[in-house]
Amino acid sequence: MEILLSLSVALFGGLMLSRLAKLVQLPAVTAYLVTGVLIGPWCLGALGVKGLGFTSGEEIESLSIISNVALGFIAFSIGNEFRLSQLKAIGKKATVIGIFQAVVATVFVDVALITLSFIIPDNKFPLPVALVLGAIASATAPAATLMVVRQYKAKGPVTDTLLPVVAIDDAVGLVLFAISFGVAKAILVGHLDIISILLEPIIEVVISLALGSLMGFLITFFERFFHSRSKRLSMSVAFVFLTVALSMLEFKIGKVHIAFSSLLTCMMLGTVFCNCCDFSEELMDRLDRWTAPLYILFFVISGAEFNFSLFGDILIVLVGLVYIVFRCLGKYFGASASARMVHAEPNVIKYLGITLFPQAGVALGMALKAHELGEMGLIVANITLFSVLIYELIGPFLTKLSLAKAGEIDPTGKISARGKPHV
Repeated sequence: MEILLSLSVALFGGLMLSRLAKLVQLPAVTAYLVTGVLIGPWCLGALGVKGLGFTSGEEIESLSIISNVALGFIAFSIGNEFRLSQLKAIGKKATVIGIFQAVVATVFVDVALITLSFIIPDNKFPLPVALVLGAIASATAPAATLMVVRQYKAKGPVTDTLLPVVAIDDAVGLVLFAISFGVAKAILVGHLDIISILLEPIIEVVISLALGSLMGFLITFFERFFHSRSKRLSMSVAFVFLTVALSMLEFKIGKVHIAFSSLLTCMMLGTVFCNCCDFSEELMDRLDRWTAPLYILFFVISGAEFNFSLFGDILIVLVGLVYIVFRCLGKYFGASASARMVHAEPNVIKYLGITLFPQAGVALGMALKAHELGEMGLIVANITLFSVLIYELIGPFLTKLSLAKAGEIDPTGKISARGKPHV
């Protein structure tokens, strides 16, 4: 009962605060995150009243299945952007931009934080931490980006390039993180492990794409046994659930650790499905409506996870601010330079980098992996949490502002179910 009460408060609070956010022209995503903060352990949850909010980190952790499933559906929806007709037009450009901006963001942050590690005395900010944070900088939050695009019905060259870039960005980020993490561990133990640095990240990307492809062909095959829209929708939901579950599998073959990326697997599921199933577009549209409450819960829960005690550590705040500034510079100039190289539209060159600022789930997953570094992993996790707090509150607004400046958001507002423009 208490969990249901908390979830109902989360949904209701998120929806009501989104109306206030609309009055000050903020994206709904920001309202959901703020709702999470308000009903989390640092505000209403601190009262200890079960059902009124989330009273502890353990209670929030118990709802992780909601976050995992929501990310699966978000990735599935982004896979829908990889239709062959679109890829022929922007596939090469998106690939070049996706890889280049991720690498540049990592280089910018690496240079800044490595310099900082030599300046800060007494080894309080070690070199391995700087290297790992540089790799985490490559990741972008697909969830916040997709929600802003959906809310404002954004359409145009920047939007068309943005979603494939975000998808490619996550694959590149996984490889960069694995390499940097391997080097960081090598510095600590004095031994270079080629398997963990080179082989494991490549295997993770390849098997994730393979599993996603297999599930994509299977969902396309089984969907054809049904003609009812509701049953086809149910089949889609079942396959996303199944794909998320399978992507959580981990095992070892000899010394090689085998794991899947849930985001990449579900993206590939969506990509194969949308290209092989002739009625996928209608199904995806219906699925988006079904998942709306799930997405709200995901962002409210994400907001509740924010730990404001991090602001009390001067080192975390200092390094976090340097990380945020240089990651933003890397994303902006990396996207701008690569867009210019592939002769993208002027608005893509000018605004795409800003839309890549949001950061959340993938980065937090990388930070969780960094716990293997022991005490240094805790520093990585805290700095990542601090930066995610800032990015998630400001990033969606900047994404919306950039898409509006690019002329890809209708200034008159979208049409409501009653046929009247939203205000």
